[in-house]
Amino acid sequence: MPEVADFMTARSWHWRRWSFHRPAQIMGILNVTPDSFSDGGLHLDHQRAIIHGLAMAKDGAAWIDVGGESTRPGSTPVSADVELARVLPVIRALAAAGVAVSIDTSKAEVAEVCVASGAQMVNDVTAGGDAAMAGVVARHGVPWVIMHLRGTPATMQQNPTYSAVVSEVGDHLQQRLAAAVLAGVDPSQILIDPGIGFGKTSDHNLALLRGLDQLEARFDRPVVVGISRKSFLPRLLGRDVSPAERDAASHVLHGLLAPRCALLRVHDVRGCRDALRLTAILDGDEPC
Repeated sequence: MPEVADFMTARSWHWRRWSFHRPAQIMGILNVTPDSFSDGGLHLDHQRAIIHGLAMAKDGAAWIDVGGESTRPGSTPVSADVELARVLPVIRALAAAGVAVSIDTSKAEVAEVCVASGAQMVNDVTAGGDAAMAGVVARHGVPWVIMHLRGTPATMQQNPTYSAVVSEVGDHLQQRLAAAVLAGVDPSQILIDPGIGFGKTSDHNLALLRGLDQLEARFDRPVVVGISRKSFLPRLLGRDVSPAERDAASHVLHGLLAPRCALLRVHDVRGCRDALRLTAILDGDEPC
């Protein structure tokens, strides 16, 4: 297990043909939904979604995370058929263009079809809440992001309470990882996500961001972080800022977090790429 003192140095993990490392790569968010909190409806049209996904890849996203079901606070689930109708044409087109695609879903049925259609990763906000999900990722041998979520998207922000949020989130992820391994998943294919904004207050989110080193040291697995445009940002800023106006604040945190995680899940890929480049230059890790 790595020492916490080593976390400002580069680190890498490998699973079959995939590689993850610190400083972080960028995962571009592509919501093919009508109701996502930041960009719901913007990319519901398949052709617009494909164009946006290709643009994010060109701008520097190592992965494009395609989702067909909103997980914003208060959202309600959709059927697997609806989800597949939204995402499959997009995944097939992006994969055919050579883009590394992740399917953002909590349904094993959806993951099965999408991986067979070209997706190379499963991003699961329920960390195997669908008991069949472990079998899908084990059978296909793709990387699997397991995320901490307390409750459901519909209920998660109803007075979330923790005694020690970093250790409690870690305990939950440990249980889900153990269940996955028992179901046949190789632990080397798992990435962990503390679930910023998913059943947490602003203070909980900050504690988790400050505790990323502890989580990575506990699991020795790549850490995925998604803070882009989330509602705790205006609370930290002390003023009301709409989701579309949160990119500047997001990128400040992206630059600070890049040395401490393996994937940053972001809406504005070009802005994030610029933030990471400037951070690297300032640290002497990249020439001007």
